[in-house]
Amino acid sequence: MSQGHTITIEPSERHVRVVRGGRVLAESDRALLLRETGCPVRYYIPAEDVRLDLLTPSGTHTVCPFKGTASYWSLPEAPDLVWAYPDPKPEVARIQDHLCFYEPEVS
Repeated sequence: MSQGHTITIEPSERHVRVVRGGRVLAESDRALLLRETGCPVRYYIPAEDVRLDLLTPSGTHTVCPFKGTASYWSLPEAPDLVWAYPDPKPEVARIQDHLCFYEPEVS
């Protein structure tokens, strides 16, 4: 990590659920909590706990200098709603095979 930029990843102790348009897109007690300098706290949910059958891969890719290249998935009414790092940088390898949504419910 660069000077002053940190990323920490730890297991979340909370239940994470993602609902959009009345459909549950993800629900997990195994999410990872990622804290990154200058960014909101994010929950990364194991792929097995995400309804990938409801999501469509998008052509969008973004590059984070600290995490790697992200791929995105969409709903018809919500483009690029979820992202993941299929091949994350070694420092954040724990988020591989996990997906992140913009607005999860956390309890």
